[in-house]
Amino acid sequence: MNTKVAAPVAKDASMLKQKAMIAGNYAKLGSARADGRKVVSTFVPGNLNELIMCFDLANNLPEINAIQNGMRKRTGGLIMEAEKRGHSEDVCTYVKADLGMIAKGNLGPDGEQLPDPDLLLLSYTGCFTFMKWFELLRDQYKCETAMLHVPYQGDGRITANMISYVVRQLREEVIPKLERISGVRFDIDRLRENLARSARAEEDFVWVMESAKSKPSPIDAYFGGVYYIGPIFTAFRGTADAEEYYRLLRAEIAERLANGQGPVTPSGDMASERYRLVVEGPPNWTSFRDFWKMFYDEGAVVVASTYTKVGGLYDQGFRHDPDHPLESLAEYCLGCYTNRNLPGRIDLLAQYMEDYQADGLLINSIKSCNSFSAGQLLMLREIERRIGKPAAFIESDLVDPRYFSGANIRNRLESYFQMIDQRRNGAARAA
Repeated sequence: MNTKVAAPVAKDASMLKQKAMIAGNYAKLGSARADGRKVVSTFVPGNLNELIMCFDLANNLPEINAIQNGMRKRTGGLIMEAEKRGHSEDVCTYVKADLGMIAKGNLGPDGEQLPDPDLLLLSYTGCFTFMKWFELLRDQYKCETAMLHVPYQGDGRITANMISYVVRQLREEVIPKLERISGVRFDIDRLRENLARSARAEEDFVWVMESAKSKPSPIDAYFGGVYYIGPIFTAFRGTADAEEYYRLLRAEIAERLANGQGPVTPSGDMASERYRLVVEGPPNWTSFRDFWKMFYDEGAVVVASTYTKVGGLYDQGFRHDPDHPLESLAEYCLGCYTNRNLPGRIDLLAQYMEDYQADGLLINSIKSCNSFSAGQLLMLREIERRIGKPAAFIESDLVDPRYFSGANIRNRLESYFQMIDQRRNGAARAA
């Protein structure tokens, strides 16, 4: 019997660029001690990468380590190791994957030893778990911690007092500690240059994400989008590499747009676009490709998602501003998706439903992520009431393979797509 083997999907220049960037950062971390370089650990939402770069520090992001290990299907054992050491099943699985990795020798996703951090830098942006996570890491590493307290947008807006409060902490607490630990004096002109590079990359990034307003969409703004957000949300924002990555990506997407092509998937170009969805919540990483395949096999394209805004809502107009460097960093921290209140999140979803002409809203509720899952059923009902289009609810987890049921999710998705078809047919008959 002849079996046809699918040809490997060709990698675009931007994909190869990002892969090299990620490998380079892990190599930088791996050689940090030999190079005499100090290391800071920080989180994705509200991170201060442009500022960190001013002090020649290597940047280690625990969330990214958990995601990378999850996509390599290593996190199941790491999570179980953390649970053996007393951590509850209900604790965020990013946290347990990180603690389990440390307990098993602290080998990073590339298999190389990760250095102990010299500083834990936390810019709190709406996720209380981050603070508890850093308390555990501080006990583990016995290193210094810099806590940048970022006020929550309880009233749904950023005030001048909130910005000045964060700026004061940057001046009086964070920068002096970065100077002392790194041995490098703060240079505000260097920060301005980093912020200018960020702003240019952000322009191209927003263009790419908003290309999904076209029909067909040339991108998937959730599954493909998690790759697109990588450089701008992590250890590369403010670098020349990030600028180049987004220039390459924009050119590639512009070509797809001109040719009327749909998104690139792990199986190649998507054949046709049948459903346009907005998705709320992070993806599952341990079965990422299987999860994505359930969508593109049905012709479902995600045209907008909230997870791809977790590290910044650039599409709402924010840009890092080199003319107001510290104020710009403060505004960035304050404006991340996880720092928005529930009415603000619902408004954003409603805007995406309208702007991207979506057929429906899908919520992927993450078992161990309270900062996303709290209030999601209210979001679902409110979007259905406001927009009049069907919404659906599925459940999985971030990096715990025990909470991904492929058969259950596939059944729910098939029922949901049937619901969209029925709603379309009903509207067509009414017309």
